[in-house]
Amino acid sequence: ARPDVVEVWDVTAPDPQTLVTLKALRNTVSVPRHWSQKRKYLQGKRGIEKPAFKLPDFIEATGITEMRNAYQEKEESKKLKQKQRDKMSAKTGMMDIAYEVLYDAFFKHQRKPRMTALGELYYEGKEYEARLEHLRPGVLSAELREALGMAEPASPPPWLVNMQRYGPPPSYPNLKIPGLNAPIPPGASFGYHAGGWGKPPVDAMGNPIYGDVFGLAQDDGESDAEVDKGARWGELEEYEEEEDSSEEEEEEEEQREWAAHAVHAAISDSGGACAAHLACLVAWTGRRQSETAASGTRTGVVLC
Repeated sequence: ARPDVVEVWDVTAPDPQTLVTLKALRNTVSVPRHWSQKRKYLQGKRGIEKPAFKLPDFIEATGITEMRNAYQEKEESKKLKQKQRDKMSAKTGMMDIAYEVLYDAFFKHQRKPRMTALGELYYEGKEYEARLEHLRPGVLSAELREALGMAEPASPPPWLVNMQRYGPPPSYPNLKIPGLNAPIPPGASFGYHAGGWGKPPVDAMGNPIYGDVFGLAQDDGESDAEVDKGARWGELEEYEEEEDSSEEEEEEEEQREWAAHAVHAAISDSGGACAAHLACLVAWTGRRQSETAASGTRTGVVLC
């Protein structure tokens, strides 16, 4: 599954298959490539002029480079007597940069430098190689499309005919390639004419070999148009409580009957309490039951 780890000298190993399996494992640190070289490490860099140090982008954006170059040109134009006078009375603060510019450069626009990954070792000529970390298989930049003569959006890539003949690349089995295992762009057509997308790979029965090249497959899942992207995942939906008037009336009737029963029981137990006390008790009991019905709880009345 990892043909990129196979090297020319792997066939000379005692067990090539085990070697390739170990090299294809995750987080495996490879042997440095200079192990087979006869000369010493970094001997090939002797005599190569070391490039000048380049400031990071966020520091160079402050304009310090232009100010430093202007200051050096001014110093070079001075005469010897002026240089001697400046040495005797040195002046500081010749290059003034605004504090806000420096603050933005180091606290807002500063970026981390590129760090080496796990098992990434230095070798001769590594700094001269092109970095391909930001590139993705199947994604063509505007410069590459222009270099390949694919100025039109519906222009086919030059390697499409060979892929239709020999199959998709084995290193990327899940890569969708229009005209091979994915539909061609709108407005394009199959054929070998100028701007044609070759011949679709089908079997003797006319069925696609590598994928849905005609775009006939239907996806039963949700599409992007059906998904509400404005809603937050995991947010609880608010449900409005349906008010049932009949049930509330029945509860109120039960509470009145319970209050009346309690009052009659109190009268029978008290043996003839005063009328004013009973009226206050009934009024308080009715008001209490209405409050408990609104809050959804039920309390009893204790009569002593």
